[in-house]
Amino acid sequence: MNVFDKIRELEQVASYSKHDRLVQGIINTINDQILLPDDTLPSVNNLIRELGFSRETIMKGYRELVSRGIVESKNRLGYYVANSSTEQLLKVALLMYNLDSFEEQFYRNFRQTLGNGISLQVFFHHGNIDIFETILQRIKGQFGMYVIAPIPHPRTKDLLEAVPRNKLLMFDRFEPLEGEFSHITQEFEQSSYKVFTELADEIRTFNEFVFFHSPDSLDPKEIVQAFKKFLKTHKVKGSIVKEFVPGTLEKNKVYFTLDNFAMWEILKECKQKKFKPGKDIGLLSHNDEPAKEFVGITTYSADFALMGTMAAEAILNKEIVQVTIPTTLARRGTL
Repeated sequence: MNVFDKIRELEQVASYSKHDRLVQGIINTINDQILLPDDTLPSVNNLIRELGFSRETIMKGYRELVSRGIVESKNRLGYYVANSSTEQLLKVALLMYNLDSFEEQFYRNFRQTLGNGISLQVFFHHGNIDIFETILQRIKGQFGMYVIAPIPHPRTKDLLEAVPRNKLLMFDRFEPLEGEFSHITQEFEQSSYKVFTELADEIRTFNEFVFFHSPDSLDPKEIVQAFKKFLKTHKVKGSIVKEFVPGTLEKNKVYFTLDNFAMWEILKECKQKKFKPGKDIGLLSHNDEPAKEFVGITTYSADFALMGTMAAEAILNKEIVQVTIPTTLARRGTL
């Protein structure tokens, strides 16, 4: 019996597509030791001729076997058996913004929960859509799972369309796509408005609520909408300022920023001017992390550690997950 016979055997399995029959048939051939490590697999043309499958189906099947580490490709020499361990887990590509401390919480829990049996490669797009596109093109078809933090950009949706839905797990921000796919993300507008409302009494003890936000930044625009709605609904005096300029810190104002660098600059100036955060000024930050907890910064944030754990568990359990991680307010000394 040869590899063609093993694939044809699976015609009796009604739930198997041609893709499934090709992949599982080759796996069965390896398990039965008909093919051994370093043996060459049938060429794409031979499979087309023997089975009548389309070239696209065969290439898709070979790419999956490659992503699982069972098969490897040699330039111009075709495909060969790379591993007799056909139970090997997927190769996973993790595409993140960067490794800020809160994203590091995601990564550490994600990596730990996946365990040592997973081949994980990490890529960073830094919020740059051209880098995002280049990475997606470079890793296309090479992994069994793509865990992606999308960029809020008009081109993002089209770029993500190239990732098979059953191999996509979106995290952090949500980008609507056609079809069913996994996503473990956070929500910004309603959660931000809820947090501002919970802090309304504290905010009103100051003269003004200042939000540092640049229109050119990657800050979620939904937070801007929530901020404006809060000012209008609760009749609070406030303003949106493009960036924090050192030397401009004033008493009796609440400062809200998503930029960690600006937050530390504000604290530095507080020390210089002998302002006491929580009394002379208020300070609110987005995305909690250990350093902010240690210093005592009031924050609100999704749980990135939980997000990482859930993403890894979804991959290990091979299940579709569609979850919005709740946002939590951490009241500390600055507001």
